[in-house]
Amino acid sequence: MNAIKTNSGRPKILYALCATDGVTPAYKVKGLEAADVYAIDHGGLRAVVSDTLSPRLRPERRNITAHQTVLHYLMEQGTVLPMRFGVIARNAEAVRKVLDANHKSIKEHFERLKGRVEMGLRVSWDTSNIYEYFVATHPLLQDARDEVWSRSTNHRRDDKVELGRLYESLRTADRKDCTEKVKEVLMDYCEDIVENPVKREKDVMTLACLVDRKHMDDFAKGVFQASKLFDNVYLFDYTGPWAPHNFVTLDLHAPSTKTKVKEGESDDLDDESESDDPD
Repeated sequence: MNAIKTNSGRPKILYALCATDGVTPAYKVKGLEAADVYAIDHGGLRAVVSDTLSPRLRPERRNITAHQTVLHYLMEQGTVLPMRFGVIARNAEAVRKVLDANHKSIKEHFERLKGRVEMGLRVSWDTSNIYEYFVATHPLLQDARDEVWSRSTNHRRDDKVELGRLYESLRTADRKDCTEKVKEVLMDYCEDIVENPVKREKDVMTLACLVDRKHMDDFAKGVFQASKLFDNVYLFDYTGPWAPHNFVTLDLHAPSTKTKVKEGESDDLDDESESDDPD
């Protein structure tokens, strides 16, 4: 394979952090802007990067897809700490400074996440009309709705607002109750769980689960076991494996005792784009 041509002075797109193995890797994957992907090693740590001429990255589908493609490729090689989409270092030296300044925290993350992957679980109400489903299954809401529609139209506006609030409160309570039941089961099959905000009206929960790579089949059994606690209206959909995005809490922008950022100067990293969501 031909040697990759790099320019140490150009900005670097960061994809992930890995542990070094003493061998210079030849990555068979292209990064954003169809650029070569390569490693910058420092102090036993490795940053996987590609060169760019762009001052910032747009969260377009093709860019996010390219970022995820690199992460999926790296996951096949071993444990990685994924970077948010859009993190750019000013140059190669800035990457080394970041690795040096955050060495302890990065090492601790590797110890905690070694051999682990992230599995996603979304549970939703599989019904054509979620409001009517709640009316049918919650007598309190049904009685309130019937009372509103039996009144004069002069009072319906305010009454309908209150009815909407009741519906929202019942849905929130059901989500919380269902999530606790599912988490209680899944904690026997994974090492940690993060609750993410739901994005759709019919979503019950969106969970990120930290799972030992060797036990992914067991996790699937756990999802099936949890699903048996609910009727057929509840749809269970799990995805993965993903890089453990929701379990990486590195703050690479924080100044340290080794590399102080003077007032008025910019940091070595820019992160102005939205995060990619594996779900």
